[in-house]
Amino acid sequence: MAQNATIYKVELSVADMDRHYYETHKLTVAKHPSETDERLMVRLVAFALNAHEHLEMTKGLSTDDEPDVWQKSLSGEIELWVALGLPSEKVLRQSCSKADKVIVYPYGGRVAEMWWDKIKGSASRFDNLEVTSFSEADTRALAKLASRAMKIQVNIQDGDVMVSFDESIVYVTPTKWKGAA
Repeated sequence: MAQNATIYKVELSVADMDRHYYETHKLTVAKHPSETDERLMVRLVAFALNAHEHLEMTKGLSTDDEPDVWQKSLSGEIELWVALGLPSEKVLRQSCSKADKVIVYPYGGRVAEMWWDKIKGSASRFDNLEVTSFSEADTRALAKLASRAMKIQVNIQDGDVMVSFDESIVYVTPTKWKGAA
């Protein structure tokens, strides 16, 4: 029998000094049975880094033709496609053809670095693709914050990210491997 998703209630307050975006998002996040706490928290940080009034979580792992987070225009076009992990070149190509801008957040330490070494040559042709990685130490620290009910504060300044929840603070330093043109 298939397991059901676990529901997380998240109040995500974003203070992004780089983009002058200050808002609180009340999110109901379904954590797929195969999703780790680390991936869930990376998804929330990716949401915070791209926060916008029209940004929304998708079905994520439970569907193959949607990203983890996306932003659509009022007429339904995909303005932003945010994917986590290590997508194949085929998935990158399809994503870049569907959306105005695609951001991939790889994580996992050495595995992510090997993925990027393998794919960066073919990824260079996608002008609308950005690849920004998170270190393994940062994502493991984020995983320890995961809880079914969270009030998270994310502060972003000069590209650095501070995630605070209860008495815990995790500093995340995203590393841009490829910028969009």
